[in-house]
This record gives sequence, structure tokens and C-alpha cells, in this order.
Amino acid sequence: MSASSKQRVVVGLSGGVDSAVTAYLLKQQGYDVVGIFMKNWEDDDDSEYCSSNVDFVDAAAVADVIGIEIEHVNFAAEYKDRVFAEFLREYQAGRTPNPDVLCNAEIKFKAFLDHAMRLGAEKIATGHYARVRHNPATGLHELLKGLDPSKDQSYFLHRLNQAQLSKTLFPVGELHKTEVRRIAEDIGLPNARKKDSTGICFIGERPFREFLHRYIRHEPGPMLDDRGRKLGRHVGLSFYTLGQRQGLGIGGVKEKGAQRGAGDHSPWFVARKELEKNTLRVVQGHDHPWLLSHELSAQDASWVSGHAPATGACAAKTRYRQQDAHCNVVSADSANFRLHFPEAQWAVTPGQSAVLYDGDVCLGGGIISVSH
Repeated sequence: MSASSKQRVVVGLSGGVDSAVTAYLLKQQGYDVVGIFMKNWEDDDDSEYCSSNVDFVDAAAVADVIGIEIEHVNFAAEYKDRVFAEFLREYQAGRTPNPDVLCNAEIKFKAFLDHAMRLGAEKIATGHYARVRHNPATGLHELLKGLDPSKDQSYFLHRLNQAQLSKTLFPVGELHKTEVRRIAEDIGLPNARKKDSTGICFIGERPFREFLHRYIRHEPGPMLDDRGRKLGRHVGLSFYTLGQRQGLGIGGVKEKGAQRGAGDHSPWFVARKELEKNTLRVVQGHDHPWLLSHELSAQDASWVSGHAPATGACAAKTRYRQQDAHCNVVSADSANFRLHFPEAQWAVTPGQSAVLYDGDVCLGGGIISVSH
């Protein structure tokens, strides 16, 4: 029997394949594994878009195959209070928040962690593609990227602190997704081929604008191009994000008498929101100067080590699906930082997270407030 045999680990079972394989691997390693299904949203449980009932059935079936107990825990009140309310506040302020970052910080690694400790757990585990490493030289726990570069989720976990990381395991962070699916098939997990969930946890697959319409008042206003020409009306600034191309309703618009040129049919992108004038600015062409930024400022910083990084060369992501970009930390303290990018970054969006890396090590990050 392994040395870990007496350690209790509580696994967040979502109904998906990653958390299922996480629970299986830990049981194989000799841990006393307990599964918890987190219910974080209940406003429209019976709708076609909310899959929490289906997910719980899948999670329970997985627990049955693996041979572990599963408990259903409702965190909907905490979620609404700590994540959803903040999400709406940010949208109403014209920014584009990332609720998955907030959900990890406030629910999965706070409310869930606290609950697991009450159950006598020594550790918690989730199916995230990331890794935790203890560095004996510094005595600190480091958050590392997952080994599968196409699945790495450290970006969403950058707000985790030393206390949280010291109690967290990410078994599938050591694997590639293809391997996770293979293990699930080999052991006969019922969800081995289940499609990965996409989109924001409480919105699911539903149309995003339709969902926001329920909660945010919309004030239509003018939609202008970079020369001040009116191209139409927007439905409300909250419903657009920088770099957005779909849903603008101005596909083939050309000003009468405008010079016909190569740029006439270039796609339109959201480039600026002028809140005080309730005006949406759009530009033509992916590489329009208004869409490119060399600098950003961020606030509400959170550093994995507990300390801000030194100024100087670094790497950063300003959105999840992008390669690390070389940058310089111009200044950084416990709450704010400024970055300079030698190569301009596209559609750097207030409300999104800027996350810093030193190689595979995630240093932390903050909420983008301004870019230019």
C-alpha cells in the first residue's frame, strides 16, 4: 500500500472526462478519494442549455465505475454572490470579464476547498490541465503550465495562492488530452467520449447576447467608424467586446460616393467603446492601428508567490487562446502592474486577464484596465 493511502483527496467531479480520469488516477495511487459534484447555477435548470442535471448523472456513473462516494453540493448562492454579480458589474461598466478566472478563485479553490477540508480532506483535485511543483530552494509552491500545450489552463488558475496550491493536485496536467481519453476508454468510463464543455459555465451553449439581455439594460446608440461616419446603431455597449467581428450588422456597408478600393470589403471589428457618449467605434481590417497595443496597465493583481515579479523581461498572455508574448514588466506591486510589448498585441481588452509567465511557471496576473 502506498504512503498516500491514508490521505483523503476530494475530487471535483464535473461529469466530464478530465475530472473522471483525475479521480481514477488518484484512486490507483492509493488515496482515499471522495467525489463532489458542484452545482453552481440554478436559475434555469430545466432549460435546454443548462446541463447540470445531465452532468450530475454522468458524474455519478463515473463514481460508480471507479468505486468512490459522490456528494452533490450546491454552491449556487456563493456563485451568484461572488462570481455572477461581479460578472454583471464588469459588463455594465463596459468591460469584458472572464468568469472562469473568478469561478476558480472564489468557488473551486475557496468554497469547494473549504467544504473539502470540512470533510477531512488533506488535498483537493480537479481536472485542470496545469501542474503544481514545490520548489525546495524557495520553499514555495509553483503553478506550472499543463504538459499538453493545446489544453494548458494555467491562465484561468493564475489567482491561486500558496495556501491553495499547497492543498491542490492536478493529475491530468501531466498528460496529453489524447492520453486522458485513452485511459477513460481503457477503464470503461461511460463519459470517455463526452464532448468537452465550452463557453462560460453558467451560460453553456446558449446565445450569449440573448442571455445578457435578461440581466443588463440596453441603451442603443451610434456606431461610428474611425473617421466619425455613422454606420448604424449598436444595441448597447455592454453587448460588444473589443476585436468582435460577428454580430455588427454592417457587413457590406459602404458610404455613398466612397472611393472604391481594396479595403472596402475588409471585415469590420469593434475597436473602442466611448462610454460617456454611448458610442461604439468600429474599424475595417484586422490590423487597424486602433486594434493594436504596445502597453497595458492592470489592476487587482494576484501573485502566485505572494510577491510581485521584478521589472524586466517576461512573457504574458492577454487572452487565453494565444501564444505567450515577449514583454517587459515596466512596474509591478501587490495591486497593479504595467507591461510593454515590443510587438503590438491585438485587441487587448479591459476586463480580461493579463497573465505573466517565466517559461512554464505562471507568476500571476491581473485585470486589464487600459491599453494603448
